[in-house]
Amino acid sequence: MDGRVKPGHDVGEIRWQAKPLRTRVALALAAILPLLTFTTPARADLKLCNRMSYVVEAAIGIDEKAATATRGWFRLDPATCRVVLQGAMTAERILLHARALSLYGASPIAANGNDQLCVATTDNFVIAAARQCRAGQTPAAFTQVTPTKSDDGSLTAYLAESAEYDDEQARLAGIQRLLGIAGYDVSPIDGVDGPKTQAALAAFLKSRGLSSDIVSQSTFFATMVDAVQTPSPTGLTWCNDTPHKVMAAVATDDGRTVVSRGWYRIDAGKCLHPDITGQPKKVYSFAEAVDDENRTIKLKNKPLNWGGLVQLCTRENKFETTEQGDCPSRGFTATGFTAVDITRGGKTIRFALP
Repeated sequence: MDGRVKPGHDVGEIRWQAKPLRTRVALALAAILPLLTFTTPARADLKLCNRMSYVVEAAIGIDEKAATATRGWFRLDPATCRVVLQGAMTAERILLHARALSLYGASPIAANGNDQLCVATTDNFVIAAARQCRAGQTPAAFTQVTPTKSDDGSLTAYLAESAEYDDEQARLAGIQRLLGIAGYDVSPIDGVDGPKTQAALAAFLKSRGLSSDIVSQSTFFATMVDAVQTPSPTGLTWCNDTPHKVMAAVATDDGRTVVSRGWYRIDAGKCLHPDITGQPKKVYSFAEAVDDENRTIKLKNKPLNWGGLVQLCTRENKFETTEQGDCPSRGFTATGFTAVDITRGGKTIRFALP
């Protein structure tokens, strides 16, 4: 999750759940979970389970004997679990930070935990002294969690949405969400199977030359993620050919109202399809490169961005607005967007260094 908070739509509610269901602990976005204390060493694996409709990456923090360490990233597909700590634990506190993959645009997980600990951008990292960040590390908000100890001695915490999906529903909702990013109409994202979802899934598989057997394979979400990050023959696709992180905004004009929306994160070397619903008459795009602290990157004292002459409203944090006049008086900034022609099926905009 970005400290700059530039993701696209409204941030949803998430909750850390612990078994059994009748005693699970809920975490709303601004709530604080109780302190987790082990009075004696316990031989118990710590397991994280994802019951969200998003593919997420998690990092854990361990407070022990006045020292704090972090480890990550642990990737979790919907309806999957993963052991993140093994063996005897004497931790005074266990903390968690989770983020959705950047392809979703809007992250469902708010960065508002009480502990600021260091994480790295690499896939596998261990930081022994995680309260003072060094080069290549950035602070992230971690939240204290209270997993539940099961009969076999293991500890389990669930990452869940307010919809309270079970495993089967979370998996189907995760498929629906990725199909939506790929440009298929599967609304609403509800984890309920039906003709619309099945038709969209069949069309997606056919368009990518995939067999229906792949749906039941453990690698299916990885396959879907890769597929929706490749340029699409329909709609708008952003591709980041720079070594930097890019934050982008999109706007649509249906002939009556212009809606601008942001921000979407496109990691280096990745592509992303912003969600464009309906059949807009015009589409506009703006993007800028940012550093690890989400500050605009400059080349030769000029911001590295990709826009145009159409002035539309944006603001620093996530936004969506239908009013495009007098941006400053409403706390917005007038930003130059470029017009994008998608009337012929699709358009891919590639962000590259000048």
